[in-house]
Amino acid sequence: MYIDSHCHLNFSELYNNIHQIQSAMLAAQVNCALCISVNLETVNDVLAVAELNDNWYATVGVHPDYEDIEEPTVERLTELAKHPKVIGIGETGLDYFRLQGDLEWQRDRFRVHINAARQSNKPLIIHTRQAASDTLRIMKEEKARDVGGVMHCFTESLDVAHAAIDENFYISISGIVTFKNAKELKETVKALPLDRLLIETDSPYLAPTPYRGQTNQPAYVVKVAEEIALLKGISTEEVAHQTSTNFRTLFKLG
Repeated sequence: MYIDSHCHLNFSELYNNIHQIQSAMLAAQVNCALCISVNLETVNDVLAVAELNDNWYATVGVHPDYEDIEEPTVERLTELAKHPKVIGIGETGLDYFRLQGDLEWQRDRFRVHINAARQSNKPLIIHTRQAASDTLRIMKEEKARDVGGVMHCFTESLDVAHAAIDENFYISISGIVTFKNAKELKETVKALPLDRLLIETDSPYLAPTPYRGQTNQPAYVVKVAEEIALLKGISTEEVAHQTSTNFRTLFKLG
């Protein structure tokens, strides 16, 4: 069985075909998925989707790319995190690629999420893009290691991966690893221990080879596992088993 550790099932590209998406998952032996929140305006949609299936879960949080929206507070996030399907806080973090200028608000928002995670005792789902140094610094300053979490859709260097693992985080690999030009990421995956890896789609985005250009979906996470197995010279079944075990360990699912 496979677990998609990061997807956006509430986005219209997937939700409008949710029954077909679910059937495709079952056919591909993808039996569990984590639906990720990106803002408070749609968090109820995320929770509603998670309630459709016993093995679908949710997070609560506000993505660092979103400006001029309702800002999260520690109190609001911890209250939302009491929902029985919520197993993590995020996605949160820093993104210096899409946004420029004074981004102190982004760093403040990140700190709020870490504090909410610590108060609710739930792991963090962290997004970082061209901001690894500040991301790791704030993680240390706010003691993110107390709850741990995952660096999602990882494309940073091997050194950054090791630094994150040292802070009690897992590394999640997306369909990007199947791209021909992702040479550095492929080498990073080869070097990282399997017991610190998760797999994800980030669907509806980043469809893996051979589905590039199409709408991504959780069933395609199998292609990520296959690529990791190829890179490491092990069976796809071993990747599926270990990454599923890692997911359940991180999110306390037994």
